[in-house]
Amino acid sequence: MKSVTLIVPCYNEADVLTMLLKELTRVTMPLSGQYCFKFLFVNDGSSDATLDIVKSFAERSDAIQYISFSRNFGKEAAMLAGMKYADSDFIGLIDADLQHSPDLIPEMLQAVDSEGYDVAAACRTDRVGESKLKSMLSAQFYKVINRVSEIRINDNAQDFRIMRRKVVDAILSMPESIRFSKGIFSWVGFRVKWFPHENRERAAGETKWSIKKLAKYAIDGILGYTSSPLRLPLYLGVVSCFAACILALYGLIRFCMPTADFPMYALLLAAILFMSGIVLCCVGLIGEYLARVYTETKRRPPFIISESNINNIRVDHQKG
Repeated sequence: MKSVTLIVPCYNEADVLTMLLKELTRVTMPLSGQYCFKFLFVNDGSSDATLDIVKSFAERSDAIQYISFSRNFGKEAAMLAGMKYADSDFIGLIDADLQHSPDLIPEMLQAVDSEGYDVAAACRTDRVGESKLKSMLSAQFYKVINRVSEIRINDNAQDFRIMRRKVVDAILSMPESIRFSKGIFSWVGFRVKWFPHENRERAAGETKWSIKKLAKYAIDGILGYTSSPLRLPLYLGVVSCFAACILALYGLIRFCMPTADFPMYALLLAAILFMSGIVLCCVGLIGEYLARVYTETKRRPPFIISESNINNIRVDHQKG
């Protein structure tokens, strides 16, 4: 019998976990004759009763596993930890808030087990449950990253997916600390079958993705999967030199005219401000890349585990 582990990253999801487990059990029970299911909950430093609820699940069923971080490390770290310690033939990712419909799981498993696909992934057909501002910003982000990146990222792709073991091994072979999973999923390739999925409202609780967090996630994605911004200073330098020559020629012509009324100090001030702005932008851009190099060279673990019921995890100061 083939094994399946469904990874559930959790951050302050106490209000929805019971409903989620009920839905997962309902969907996977008819498949228990074909697959051995495990549910791996990764508690990402929650401050509510999330860990206590997950522990109560584990006490009632051997199919429930959990990993608990020492603090909040973020969803990317939670997904990474789940993939690292899941030992099944097929490994899935699903959000705890029930915006990802568990009803797709049987079709996804059929795609990776019987149809020859390596990945079965959900792609949203709408953005129900998101604010208009977030939807607009998300759409613009994917337009930008697909224009400058060397890989194509599906703008409607979700983290909700089921993968073969070899796909997960390929993802785990990428050692970077600053992770952008949607980019990683696209970068490793493999055969993917997409499942259209209508986005749903959260079953309970509130979204943990603020505009600030989404902005940081977008920056990590753009800087992590394209070097195009590093060429921006060259382009700006060429354009600014050309503009400076035009302005200088225009000022010289006006100055030589008998009725010259053009204030040359204003032209000089505008040129200085313009060039200063370009220099500051370029320095800031280079600083973003240097910050990432600095982070990677420190080789800090992406997560630290405080407790778990998985046998092969050494809890005392276990690092990712």
